[in-house]
Amino acid sequence: MSQQNKVLILHGWGGSDAPHWQAELAAEIATNYGTVSFPLLDNCHFPSKNRWVKQVKAVLEDFKPDTVVCHSLANTLWFWLCEEDITPVKRLFMVSPPSLSTEESTIKTFFPCEMPADIHAEKVHMIVSDDDPWVKLDETEGIAAYYNIELTVIHKAGHINADSGYGKWELIENLVMEKK
Repeated sequence: MSQQNKVLILHGWGGSDAPHWQAELAAEIATNYGTVSFPLLDNCHFPSKNRWVKQVKAVLEDFKPDTVVCHSLANTLWFWLCEEDITPVKRLFMVSPPSLSTEESTIKTFFPCEMPADIHAEKVHMIVSDDDPWVKLDETEGIAAYYNIELTVIHKAGHINADSGYGKWELIENLVMEKK
């Protein structure tokens, strides 16, 4: 991983504590002397879109990441951030975005969500499962096609989280840390 690469990891609803792959990724980056920020977003079990947008906008301004790694609700959060005045990043990884019309009451302030005109990233890679309970594959394929971004579909990986067996995850580590 280049010394210049600063990685911001954004968790979804409920956080991504170990053994979640995001916690493992943060540890792997730090172990390899990379620069990582993995903030616990405010009230993660009962999130507010406005509070999360404000908090992450401040992190973006202070940390100035090159790479952002989003999981689940953080992808929706990123779409809302794209409506703000934020500096584009070099790379954005979107893992397991939920449906843009999710109707879960606890996270209702985030939905419905429109796709922003500008995704504020030079290179975007979306990674999804073909059996994610939070989104249908055709919706994620439509988002990827709309932005003309790389899409990786993993067979039967659920929501690609600790509950579906994604603790240490070499694919995302290799992509984020640019290992061959």
